[in-house]
Amino acid sequence: MILTDNLYMMNLLKQPFKKYRFLILAVFSVFLLASCSDNGKSDAYGQFEATETTISSQSSGELLAFTAGEGLNLKHGEQVGLIDTTQLKLKEEELQAALEATKSKIEYINAEAEVLNEQLQTALTNLQRIENLVKDKAGTQQQLDDAQGKVRTLRKQIDALQVQKKSVRAEINATQSRIKQLEQQLDDARVINPVQGTVLTTYVEPFELVGQGQPLYRIANLDTLELRIYVSGAQLPSIKLGQQVKVLIDKNAEENRQLSGRISWIASEAEFTPKMIQTKEERVTQVYAVKVKVPNPDGIIKIGMPGEVNF
Repeated sequence: MILTDNLYMMNLLKQPFKKYRFLILAVFSVFLLASCSDNGKSDAYGQFEATETTISSQSSGELLAFTAGEGLNLKHGEQVGLIDTTQLKLKEEELQAALEATKSKIEYINAEAEVLNEQLQTALTNLQRIENLVKDKAGTQQQLDDAQGKVRTLRKQIDALQVQKKSVRAEINATQSRIKQLEQQLDDARVINPVQGTVLTTYVEPFELVGQGQPLYRIANLDTLELRIYVSGAQLPSIKLGQQVKVLIDKNAEENRQLSGRISWIASEAEFTPKMIQTKEERVTQVYAVKVKVPNPDGIIKIGMPGEVNF
């Protein structure tokens, strides 16, 4: 019986190779696909995040208007609120009146200086006449001293007016600076959205009293989100900045949707795997954080949504 089985096997081996090559190739292909699929796992996993900005009040007072609603898309430079500016406006009007009054002092000083300059010219002419009389022995020293004293007095009065004018100009500059500060405060009372994006959360309602620095709302640009993933040291050499990668998100309970992403940042130092997205055994593993920018024109990606990456 054993001899018969051996002869049968020898006959099989003598059969032409062509008869079995398709079977061998099929088995090899199945083995290759199984080894490449790696059990259907992606190269890295993570969660989507966005750069969130908290907009705070730059002024204090009653919030007279506030139009930033959750889920609302806001443009850069769009006004979304107004804080009561009544007291600031009254103060500005008061300073404007004070400024005009101070400027009128300059006009008065200029007019007074003009009168003194005319008197000085007359005094100089009179001084010249007396000096000639003294030379001709027709005038007295007393007359000369009086004429010279008059000239010195007028010149000191003119110099004093110039000093007074500098003081008034300094007062004008100080008032103008205070007006500019008030104008800045009036501008700060207007809540201007600084970045384009979608309002995620609001913290106040119209007609509430708000203080300077108080958060009003939180906004983020959702046109492009970042998928933060973690890779091992063995994977690190195979990725680089700017590299295009395949990103997978959940389409339904059984299928994935494939998107295109680009690696925008790679951590320079390793860290322990975040416990919030890994098993307890994997938390002791050191990995490198990587950010993948993923366009989100249709808004299908949400903050906190899980994602997968294949390099």
